[in-house]
Amino acid sequence: MEQEKQPSRLWQIVRWIPFGLMIISAISILGMLLAGGMIKISGWYMLQLIPPVLGLSTLIVVGIYALIKKRKSKPVLWTLIASLISMLGFILWFVPMAFPASLENTTPSVTIRLPADEKILVAWGGDSIETNYHAAAPDQRWAYDLVMEPYFSGSQNLEDYGCYGLPVLAPIDGVVVSAHDGEPDEIPGVVSNNFEAPTGNHVMMRIEETGTYLVIAHLKNGSVQVETGDVVKEGQVIGECGNSGNTSEPHIHIHHQRQDPTVFPLNFAEGLPLYFRDHDGQPMPVGGFEMDGETIIPLGDVIQHIGK
Repeated sequence: MEQEKQPSRLWQIVRWIPFGLMIISAISILGMLLAGGMIKISGWYMLQLIPPVLGLSTLIVVGIYALIKKRKSKPVLWTLIASLISMLGFILWFVPMAFPASLENTTPSVTIRLPADEKILVAWGGDSIETNYHAAAPDQRWAYDLVMEPYFSGSQNLEDYGCYGLPVLAPIDGVVVSAHDGEPDEIPGVVSNNFEAPTGNHVMMRIEETGTYLVIAHLKNGSVQVETGDVVKEGQVIGECGNSGNTSEPHIHIHHQRQDPTVFPLNFAEGLPLYFRDHDGQPMPVGGFEMDGETIIPLGDVIQHIGK
């Protein structure tokens, strides 16, 4: 009987390479996530791309090889298992998950006044993905979307939304690092998907006390009342609520981040905790909603500035 030919030593090493690549990528990304800072943010995005794509491509190639050769060797078995585990990263493509940052251990935080005087609803806000869909983005980990009645109507008329044209106030003293106007207000009722100017008309401020930044976005076209380099005082009108940029209806978006937003692009900076004071609610109000058929039922906190 003819003996089965043994694979060469080189091939014995080569066939473990796909498994080794997946293990190396997993360990590298884990190290980046533990490192913190911008390295952690890079690791967060790599986690959602490299392991699942590498796992899928390896699964296809090794699966075809196993079917053709009809062999169930250890390298093939372990590589298929590693491929399936690596593909778990695809879950983050379809099920949003909060960026892994602890509210208690992330500093510095800032406490500001509300950016409007009227009674407003927190559409999105808080520490969890359930009440704040922004939490999946590192820079917007503790962002807020604020609206005013009437809202969530689906109307395509801007004037049908209470927030449209609402004066937006500087929530703290600071220096304007970017003031942008001239972006058109999008048709409400649908997501605009404006990826060229996602923040639309905006005011971005540097807080001198912490050296960190506030981003206030989606202002009304033609309403911005400050310029880059201006020193603004808390309570000063900086613009009006609009529907410019990547948005679905008029609202005030605000978030706090470590890096200069004029240098670091949207979604690629360290988000920092943001609290409110001088209002009739909790320091970090929460948002969220539920659907009743096609009707949106808001669950977020309703709050109003009551300070001087």
